[in-house]
Amino acid sequence: MRRRLLISYLSLMLFVLLALELPLGLSFANSEHRYLESQVQTDAYALASRVGVPMTDSTSPDGLHGLARSFHRQTGLRAVIVNAEGTVLAAAGAGEPPVGRDLGGRPEMVAAARGRQSSGDRITRDGDVLSITVPVVSSGGSVGAVRASALLAVVTERTREHWLILGALGGVVAMIVLLVSILLARSFTRPLAELGASAARLGDGDLSARVRVPDDPPEIHGLARSFNATAARIETLVLAQQSFVADASHQLRTPLTALSLRLENLEEEGSEFQVEDLQGARTEVRRLARLVDGLLALARAEDATAPTADIDVAAVLAGRRDAWEAAASERGVLLDVAIEAPDVRSVPGRLEQILDNLLSNALDVAPIGTAVTVTAVPAGVAVRLEVCDAGPGMTPEERARAFDRFWRAEPSRRDRGGFGLGLAIVGRLVAADGGTVELTDAPKGGLSVVLLLPGARADAALDPVGVSA
Repeated sequence: MRRRLLISYLSLMLFVLLALELPLGLSFANSEHRYLESQVQTDAYALASRVGVPMTDSTSPDGLHGLARSFHRQTGLRAVIVNAEGTVLAAAGAGEPPVGRDLGGRPEMVAAARGRQSSGDRITRDGDVLSITVPVVSSGGSVGAVRASALLAVVTERTREHWLILGALGGVVAMIVLLVSILLARSFTRPLAELGASAARLGDGDLSARVRVPDDPPEIHGLARSFNATAARIETLVLAQQSFVADASHQLRTPLTALSLRLENLEEEGSEFQVEDLQGARTEVRRLARLVDGLLALARAEDATAPTADIDVAAVLAGRRDAWEAAASERGVLLDVAIEAPDVRSVPGRLEQILDNLLSNALDVAPIGTAVTVTAVPAGVAVRLEVCDAGPGMTPEERARAFDRFWRAEPSRRDRGGFGLGLAIVGRLVAADGGTVELTDAPKGGLSVVLLLPGARADAALDPVGVSA
């Protein structure tokens, strides 16, 4: 990428230099040519004005030769003086025709005989020359012509020197642009190189790999932030998976060990086994099955890619009330569920799983004669769903850890078959829907679980807060 940036910068610089220097050089060459032409023209007219009288005096040819040589010495220009018929009367300078040659047929002499000036470049043995031919006027008519010529080598040399200066300036500018381009290219590619190195480290297993987020350009700034967010998410998922495996291994070890001991006892007793041992083994198998179901539910709760739909909360609450009413009656607990509720946006079946876990936990701790209440009310673009019990509640320290996997507030819950997965599953299911969950003190001294779920057809999900991963 750095090479492409350098090529782009240098190509643009070369285009700008050509666009500026080429017209400048051509303009300088043209101006030099026009300047020389102006000088030669001025000198030619000056000579023509001086040769008017001698040319009319046929007895003074030496005077014309003297004027031509003097003109050549003073201006460095070649000079040719012809009469009205185009015959050379005097000449000075290398390469000019000798006296007596007839030049009357040349176009510039014909134009001079008609009183007009002419100019043009011509090739000689000494090189290209610029010639200006002007008429010699006396007594109101043309009596001859003067041709002044200058070598174009002077213009060519000056133009070449100008091109060299422009080339040197272009080279200096190119070096400066090259250095600046290298610095700019490095400033652009350095974050990308760091990003590539960090991506390689992350791929090699270094979950702490992060990149510096530059302030500019915005594209690299956004890319670096996205990479860091992705790396942080991967680190969280991997660490959570490692913790999940470790916790699951530890939790599975207890029922498996108990089941193994009971089966060994049955094997030792042979046909004279105790019914209690068989019932205990079945109990451990059921505990193990519930634990595996909980682990599978927790794993599914991590998947936030399932399609969502508008969920009829009232119908879900009514169904959960019917499903748990018998269990609540056995425990002597009143189940108070509000049927009027707004719809939410969720994955079908997810809200039922959330309520089942919350109602199971609430009924486990609710004292006899108390009530477990479930309410759902609008809260802006969200829906506030609350499950309250009148149990012992939790301290702030316990609420801070309540969403950790396999954490239980009191050892006695082990006897009721709890594994500490219910709130962990709830937290992840709610976060997957883009909602939040919070534990607070209930008005009657128990625990209140407050959920904020996206309302039906809500365009923006809530920022998940209050959930411990």
